[in-house]
Amino acid sequence: MDSSPAASSNASPAASPAATPLPRIISVDDHTVEPSTVWQDRLPKKYLDTGPRVVRAPLKEMTFLGGRFKPVMGEPGDDGPIGDWWVYEDLHRPLTRLDTAVGFSRDEIKLEVITYEQMRPGSYDVPSRLADMDVNHVQSALCFPTFPRFCGQTFTEAADRELGLLCVRAYNDWTVEEWCGPEAGGRLIPLTLVPLWDAGLAAAEVRRNAARGVRAVAFSEIPPHLGLPSVHTDDWDPFLAACDETGTVVAMHIGSSSRMPSTSEDAPPAVGSTITFANCCFSMVDWLMSGKFERFPNLKVMYAEGQIGWIPYILERADVVWEENRGWGGVADKVHRPPSELFADHVYGCFFDDAFGLRNLDSIGVGNVLYETDYPHSDSTWPKSREVGEAQMGHLPPDVVERIVRGNAIELLGLTEDGLWSPR
Repeated sequence: MDSSPAASSNASPAASPAATPLPRIISVDDHTVEPSTVWQDRLPKKYLDTGPRVVRAPLKEMTFLGGRFKPVMGEPGDDGPIGDWWVYEDLHRPLTRLDTAVGFSRDEIKLEVITYEQMRPGSYDVPSRLADMDVNHVQSALCFPTFPRFCGQTFTEAADRELGLLCVRAYNDWTVEEWCGPEAGGRLIPLTLVPLWDAGLAAAEVRRNAARGVRAVAFSEIPPHLGLPSVHTDDWDPFLAACDETGTVVAMHIGSSSRMPSTSEDAPPAVGSTITFANCCFSMVDWLMSGKFERFPNLKVMYAEGQIGWIPYILERADVVWEENRGWGGVADKVHRPPSELFADHVYGCFFDDAFGLRNLDSIGVGNVLYETDYPHSDSTWPKSREVGEAQMGHLPPDVVERIVRGNAIELLGLTEDGLWSPR
């Protein structure tokens, strides 16, 4: 393992000396790899043998084609590389190098199983994470989960709903009390989960966490891909009402529908990686045409790792459709403002490397853009997020850079003026 700063950079060329110096970053999309004891320490004793736990086992086979990840765990004594696996009911999910790639050269980052000892400690350890944030000019970070997947769909897909709800609550307690606890000094910002199978229970969990200062909740970009209702129904209204009332941001990460964009079953991962924004694009149009932003005027949504360069055309096209076709398009009775206006008031795009989008910032809106570093994933700009930002934002006025890198996140997530999270 090469932990030198140069080892993992996929950064753009360094900025010129004349570029605007980048303020300390507030990243709205990083990730945590949960320690192996998160659920074993918090679940009732009767669930310890079926709840999430880590075992060390060989890999039998693993593929990632057509946007589908399919690992198969071997039996003790089988041939094959050894890795740490999360086991939960009938699910076997390995830790992989793609979960935690920072500190490794690009040629070393492959689809392979790993153990906790083979990953960078900042992936799961708070002091190590803060040190890696310092290296990367990052002050504060909002982190999405790994084993629960990006909106907790692991628990939604499980058979035992009672256990699933306990797992959601255990993750949230760990996030608020430990990952974002006193040791983090306000630099780690909590992002919680909800039981997606029950909007009433989801609303209760939003309010439970909002009462202790949480201002962001993970949700699926395209719920029907998980077998759940779409945002065009009223099914989600209790959950959305809770978010609206508490100022809780609905955070949607690429892949939070358990289906990455692809073109065919045999398309290599590079195809999906190039078009990862596509689910965000489809999702945003869903929300803009759903009428939810008019029913819930305080509701805010953000798209993590979706980049921003695609947004101007979608807003232009959505406005044309709304203006010309709303009579037969099924939205005249619920969408009473141009979609671009709804976007300006309710939607945030998040990026870590999008020079094209920044050149078209006027067509997106300075107040609708957030910065991220994607630590510790293979796409992460760590440890050169500052250099990437300065290279790509060097043409922008300092006050605009400040808003993108810090100010918008502070306002959206209810942080202190210093950019820190403060529990209630």
